[in-house]
Amino acid sequence: MPAPLTLIDTPSDLPDSADAVVIGGGIIGAFAAYYLTKRGLKTVLIEKGRIGAEQSSRNWGWCRQQNRDARELPISTRSLELWERFAEETGEETGFRRCGLLYLSNNEAEIAGWARWRDFAKTVGVTTHMLSSAEAAERGRATGKSWKGGVFSSTDGIADPAQAAPAVARAIVKSGGTVVQNCAARGIETEAGRVSAVVTERGTIRTKTAILAGGAWASSFCRQLGIRFPQASIRSSILSVSAGAVGLPDALHTAGVSITRRGDGGYTLAISGRGRVDVTSQQLRFAPQFLPMFVKRWRNLAPGNLEGIRSGHETLGSWRLDEVTPMERMRILDPRPDASTIRLIHARALELLPELKKTTVTGSWAGYIDSTPDGVPAIGEVTGLPGFILAAGFSGHGFGIGPGAGHLVADIATGAEPLVPARPYHPDRFSASAWGKIAEF
Repeated sequence: MPAPLTLIDTPSDLPDSADAVVIGGGIIGAFAAYYLTKRGLKTVLIEKGRIGAEQSSRNWGWCRQQNRDARELPISTRSLELWERFAEETGEETGFRRCGLLYLSNNEAEIAGWARWRDFAKTVGVTTHMLSSAEAAERGRATGKSWKGGVFSSTDGIADPAQAAPAVARAIVKSGGTVVQNCAARGIETEAGRVSAVVTERGTIRTKTAILAGGAWASSFCRQLGIRFPQASIRSSILSVSAGAVGLPDALHTAGVSITRRGDGGYTLAISGRGRVDVTSQQLRFAPQFLPMFVKRWRNLAPGNLEGIRSGHETLGSWRLDEVTPMERMRILDPRPDASTIRLIHARALELLPELKKTTVTGSWAGYIDSTPDGVPAIGEVTGLPGFILAAGFSGHGFGIGPGAGHLVADIATGAEPLVPARPYHPDRFSASAWGKIAEF
């Protein structure tokens, strides 16, 4: 079954002009459109399917600073503030709360890595609490196991993937912006070398600013514009169980399995980093650039199947602006979860937390995590095409930093002082090798 999602109704009318058009209604695109609208710009958010229906509703819901790569930590910290501020500003419910995130381990090398991160985080004003063996056992008493150590990041938290992007979309409309669902962007028109319009299946919107927040579809869309954006998608599978377990942490990570409490009292279960590589022509094309990433993380990856080819999001093909596109043929990426991984997740979860035996399985799903060669997002105006801003390749980190990323996009689009330094995210970096630059976490 697909991941849980709050469905919203939006108008079907398409404006003929806008100050900015955001392509893609996931958490990144929604927050970008929200902050642009708040600044008084006439903003249109267009989504080929339903708001939040792809990876933005298929993730764990973690909003963390803990173990972030140094390049992502500033935007992670600011995002936590923005999650809170959004609820205060709009009254919309995203499920965000700073419940703290618990990490437990019996691997001394892993614990040492967390301690090194703690020391680095101190230098930028971020506090995390290393746990002794006794403290880890107390925090993790629901496991009934002893632990060599752990981490508790008290200021981190979670939000609800089923609610978040739809809540932001509602806030856009309330602020005077436009949200249009079931409307795919087919391409970009230019005049004098810069963006002049976004062409959709329902018509053309004149604009000088187009923001591509297309998730796993971003690279194939860029290819239509002659832009080379190296991107590869990993199929990740997740399991959900009903309410009924008591005394469990709100959010717990171990090497074997991780759990997150949902708003209905049930839990989402997953194995961190584990995924299937569904080979596509696009992946083969960019394979040399992803070699450093593969060398670093190959233990967590396994060969997939033909899901990627069936979905069409990584095609090397081209299309005309007056013909049906792959995005219209596949409105929502809904790949099949990997059955063996789902069985393994459930078995590990029951072994780690016996209280979960009181629950029943309520669903399982998969999603495509869009990754870059270095595991850091691409955010910035594309060199050579003024007015075209890319915000994609969030590498499994996009949900938690969604508010900060959206704010940064709005800063770039309006020429405002950036929320955080923007240079580390600029897409120009992909012209160089990723060796030695892979995100640590």
